[in-house]
Amino acid sequence: MGEKLLKNDCIFLLLCVILGIVGEEAFFKDQMGISYFVFIISFYTVFFWRFRKFPFSHQRVGYFVLICIWLLTSGYYLYDTQLFYALNIVVIPVLVIFHLALVTASKNRIWHHFYFFIYTFLRVIDGLRYHVFFTQYVRNLSKNGNKRNFVVWKKIILGITLSLPVLFIVLNLLISADAQFERLVKEIPYLFSINVELLLRTIIVLVYAFGFFGFMQALFIKNNKIIQKEGPINPISMDGVVTLTVLLLLDFVYIAFVAVQFTYFFSGSLEDGYTYAEYARRGFFELLFVTMINLSVITASIQLSRTVYGNLKRFIRIALSVLVLSSMVLLISAFIRMMMYEEAYGYTFTRVLAHSFMIFLTVIFAYTLVKIWLEKLSLFHFYFISALIYYVGINVVNIDQFVVEQNIMRYEKTEKIDIYYLNNLSDTGTLGLIDLYQSGADIPGLEELLIQRKADRLYIKNTSWQSYNLTRNKTYNELGKINFLEEE
Repeated sequence: MGEKLLKNDCIFLLLCVILGIVGEEAFFKDQMGISYFVFIISFYTVFFWRFRKFPFSHQRVGYFVLICIWLLTSGYYLYDTQLFYALNIVVIPVLVIFHLALVTASKNRIWHHFYFFIYTFLRVIDGLRYHVFFTQYVRNLSKNGNKRNFVVWKKIILGITLSLPVLFIVLNLLISADAQFERLVKEIPYLFSINVELLLRTIIVLVYAFGFFGFMQALFIKNNKIIQKEGPINPISMDGVVTLTVLLLLDFVYIAFVAVQFTYFFSGSLEDGYTYAEYARRGFFELLFVTMINLSVITASIQLSRTVYGNLKRFIRIALSVLVLSSMVLLISAFIRMMMYEEAYGYTFTRVLAHSFMIFLTVIFAYTLVKIWLEKLSLFHFYFISALIYYVGINVVNIDQFVVEQNIMRYEKTEKIDIYYLNNLSDTGTLGLIDLYQSGADIPGLEELLIQRKADRLYIKNTSWQSYNLTRNKTYNELGKINFLEEE
């Protein structure tokens, strides 16, 4: 990268430092809430300013990914689901990196291909490489200003760097040998009034600032020397006879299993000694895992049999279709098992999430079945878009709220409810318990549980702007409104 830093680059570096300060405030000051949303707004404001005259590509998909990023980010402000709180810490940055690489890539680059992820990874590496150019540029400025002083400082820094390992060993040995010297060393930070917290925060800001600066600068420079995988790619293939043999063996096993399912499970009869709930718990996860294996085998077979033609190709398609239909039967069986388990033991976040995932897999298998007979369709394109829609969807619909509502409906019919699970679910679960209490439900332990939550309310109130969350704030206010008999 031989380009010179222009005035805009210096302004952009300053904006990245400000963005680093916003990131440190948003992520390291307190629990994340609306702060994530504020950071994303700030980040894309800086990005669009830097690329204000840049010819963006793949804009349709780019806007779709951007909308998904904004919806996922809004979850930190709207909901308090613990699983998505943790997952989105990783998912959102990955989507942002993908989005930036997508809209800044050349128009003739196919994004719905595995090699695009390699391309995105290389752009991240280029962001790190850009700092080498930036360091060299600063060094050249120093040389031009005062070459002799630069050489001296260079030697001093080198000497300090070389002495650090020796000093570390010697200091530890001397500290072990003399208690007074140990006390003196520990007092050194106080002598220089070193603020460790401020130092750590400064390091975080600089890491953020130069990370943003390097990555976006690497994307901005059009003539960046990077490995570009263009043109046709020789497909990996597998012998058609081998593929057909594997598929036929799997089909035979699954046809036998499906026949057994229809004989007693779908007919409403079970083996002696098993209840529906026990049977559901026994086989659900096994069926789901097998279905995932089937999807991997089907996808691999479709990709590896692209060079097979004639009757052999037709037989492979038939075998793949049988495997897809068998997998869909397995999904239906697993779906029914989970419904039985929920009827017996109630709804939980994990069970509802598993239900939604099975519906998603059914859509995937349906599309895959069409793809088997229409080769022009792109599997990766559909898988990526549908997976992103599914993931964003389960974030937006608020599964916790659905679980609370279903358990309350189940209580109205059966008078069975696990209030301790709802209490530990999230603040949404606590709101559900408050609704039950205010409706006059006679549930043992409910009032005591809410009294404890109200007592804890004095300690859980968080006034920082970073952690502001609608659900948590509503729960705090609703707990304050309840007047228990014991308090009067």
